[in-house]
Formats: sequence, C-alpha cells, structure tokens
Amino acid sequence: MAATLSPSHRFSGLRFSTSLPTPSPSPLRLVFPVAGKPFRGVAVCMAGTGKFFVGGNWKCNGTKESITKLVSDLNTATLESDVDVVVAPPFVYLDFVKSSLSERIEISAQNSWVGKGGAFTGEISVEQLKDIGCSWVILGHSERRHIIGEDDQFIGKKAAYALNEGLGVIACIGELLEEREAGKTFDVCFQQLKAYADVVPSWEKIVIAYEPVWAIGTGKVATPEQAQEVHVACRDWLKKNVSAEVASKTRIIYGGSVNGGNCAELAKQEDIDGFLVGGASLKGPEFATIINSVTSKKVAA
Repeated sequence: MAATLSPSHRFSGLRFSTSLPTPSPSPLRLVFPVAGKPFRGVAVCMAGTGKFFVGGNWKCNGTKESITKLVSDLNTATLESDVDVVVAPPFVYLDFVKSSLSERIEISAQNSWVGKGGAFTGEISVEQLKDIGCSWVILGHSERRHIIGEDDQFIGKKAAYALNEGLGVIACIGELLEEREAGKTFDVCFQQLKAYADVVPSWEKIVIAYEPVWAIGTGKVATPEQAQEVHVACRDWLKKNVSAEVASKTRIIYGGSVNGGNCAELAKQEDIDGFLVGGASLKGPEFATIINSVTSKKVAA
C-alpha cells in the first residue's frame, strides 16, 4: 500500500480538498491540512487480523421501557456470526440488560474507577462490574476527557487496573476539531496511545476506538479515507512502539456518527476493524445493520 502525500491539500469544513487533479485510487492518502507543516511519512504495516468488533455506547440514554424494547429488538435480530458485539448501557440498567439480553451480545460498562472500590462516592469499581457479568469497559471517551476532565495518565491507570482485574478495555482516542485543523491529529492520537502503552500489562484484551471528537454526535462523519489514514497511522505507531504482533492483532475500530447508511463504506477500509456506535446503537434494527456491515469487509477483502 503506497501513501500519496501532497503539499497542496487544504482543510475545508470537515473534509479535505485539493487543487490538484484527483490522483489514481490508493488505499491510503495521508492528508495534512495546514500549509507549510512538515510531512511525516507513515510506513504502512499489515491490517489487523482480529475479529470484527462492534460496540454500542448507550451513554446516558433510555428508560426501563425503552431499553426493554431495545433488548427485545436485539434478541430477535439476525446477526452475522463472525462479529464480536458489545453494548454499554447506563450503570443503573447493567444488571437488567445482562439478565435479559441474549448471550450472543456481551455487556460493557461506560466507565470504571481507577482502583479497588471504597470511599469513592458515585464511582463504580471493576470488581462490581465483574460481579454482575460485565466483560468490557469503555475508557478514555472524549466526553470523559473534555467534559469530566480526565487526563491521559488517569485514563491509562484506569485501563491498567481494569485489565489487571480481567476486564476487556475499549480504549478511546481522538482529536478535537481545532487539533485536526492545526494538523495535530497524529500527535494527539499518539500521545493518548502512549498513555495506555506506558502502563497496560498486556494488549490482548484491548480494542482501540478512534473517535474524532468533531464527529461524535454531530452527524459529521470522517470520510472513509480520513478514518483509514488515522487507523493505519495508529497501527504503525503500535508496531514501532509496542510490537509488530500487537499492531497486527489489536483491533482499531471507528466511532463518530456511524449509522446504517455509512457503515458499509467505512467497513471496507482495510484498517477499520469495526465500530463504536453512539446514537444509532439505541435503534435495534439500525444497530443490527451496522453489525452486519462485516459483509462489506468480506467483499472488500
């Protein structure tokens, strides 16, 4: 896979454009939106080899009535078999969903405490999550970073503790709009990856979720090419800074206004190993469509 670099790319809204003629098709195009910024080539390594992974982050949404309907829709949906599927309900419904949802779908928490439980009002411990059957936890989500104020090191410690206690971690990374406009997308993502890499005991139960903050809940989606370029850069970072094996086996999924209409084109990208879905995961039939977009991955391969 060859990378095409062009100094004439410029940033326009949330899409890149260029004054040059459209180049011949290439699986990867590295785009730097700020003129005059030095280019940093990314050596392309192999795409991930893990099973397609789709997570549904329900965030702070739902009532018992609406979640009962959602669970019913998911229980009756026809889902492709070669996909790992996880949903993350609000804390108060975790036990209810775990007891009523098909075992085909695993349960994740949306957050966990940084260490063993105790006098930490409002927090939920990893031990408690395991006790009710959670298999995963989402950590480092942009809403935790930019609304709650969690920093890279704190998130890294949370991930290390969860992994040490046996939970899988959906480790979120992603840049703000102003960081993308300033050409800092890679810098931000690599810094956030390093905070995990510095402390986690193993990468066997980590899924990386790249979620550009400007695309979360906004309806603005990174183009398949924009998502692919960041995914392949992150995989290359893992290869250089952790190991080639980790780079190959670690699944890197995309999040940011993923829906039933755009998932197929995104899934075709070589380094997109699945999705972390927000609003569309609250709609059972649409979430099933996103899960089943793995068929586009098979066709593309």
